[in-house]
Amino acid sequence: MPIGQGTSGVQSVGRAFDILEVMSTVGGSISVTALADKTELPIPTIHRLIRTLVGRGYVRQLPSRHYALGPQLIRLGESATQLFGAWSLPHLLELVECTGETANMAILDDSMAVYVAQVPSPHSMRMFTEVGGRVFPHCTGVGKALLLQLPDTSIRAMLHRSGLQPYTENSVTDAEMLIGELHMSRQRGYATDDGEQELGVRCFSVPVIDAPIPTAISISGPAARVTIQSAKEIVPHLQRVASMLTDEFKRISK
Repeated sequence: MPIGQGTSGVQSVGRAFDILEVMSTVGGSISVTALADKTELPIPTIHRLIRTLVGRGYVRQLPSRHYALGPQLIRLGESATQLFGAWSLPHLLELVECTGETANMAILDDSMAVYVAQVPSPHSMRMFTEVGGRVFPHCTGVGKALLLQLPDTSIRAMLHRSGLQPYTENSVTDAEMLIGELHMSRQRGYATDDGEQELGVRCFSVPVIDAPIPTAISISGPAARVTIQSAKEIVPHLQRVASMLTDEFKRISK
C-alpha cells in the first residue's frame, strides 16, 4: 500500500511528503527507481513531483542522477526547532523549580545532539549550554538518552561515522562499552553523564517518547550538588515531565 494511502487531504501534497520522508529515512541519496519501490508510486508521478521539489529547493539532483534532500529544508528545520524549543520552556522551568538545577532539551540531528531549549539554575554556580549548540551524544547525558531510542545497529553505524572522541578522562571511547551502558540505562529508565563532557559536571537524562524526532530532557549541574544519590529525587521529576511532553505530542498529532 502506498505510504500516503488512507489519509485525507490533497493527494499530490501527501505524495510529495512521502518522497521527502523516504529521502530522510535513507539518510543519503536515492534513485527514482528506489523511490518508486519504497513509495509504490508510478515513476512518471515521481518525476513530476521531483521536478517541483527541485525547483523549490527542497530536493537536489546529484551528478549521479540520484536525488537528495535540498538546502531549503534547512531553513524550515531551523524555524521548527526554535518553535519546538520555545514550546518546551514551561516544562523545563518546572524541572528547575523542582530540582534547583539547569534543565535542557535536545534532539538528535544525524549523529549530533542539538540543544533546542534551556532554563538555567538560579544558583550562581550553574551549567550553561548554548541553545543551538551541537555535541556528540556518546559523552553527554542528554545525548545518551537520545541514543536509548535507537537500535544497536543504528548506534554502531552512527559511532562509526562520528567516532568516540574523549573529552575528559571519564569519556567512554569504546563502542561496545557504550552500548552495554545504554542497555543498563534502558533497564533503569535514565542515562547519566559523570564528568564525561566536562569534569565536575553530572547530568541525568530521560528520553521523551513519541516525539516527532528523538528527543530527550536532562538536569545537569556541579557534581558536588548533583550527586549520584540525588538521582532518586531528580529522575522521577524528569520522567514525569517527559510523560507530560509525550501526552502533548500525542494530543497535537491527532
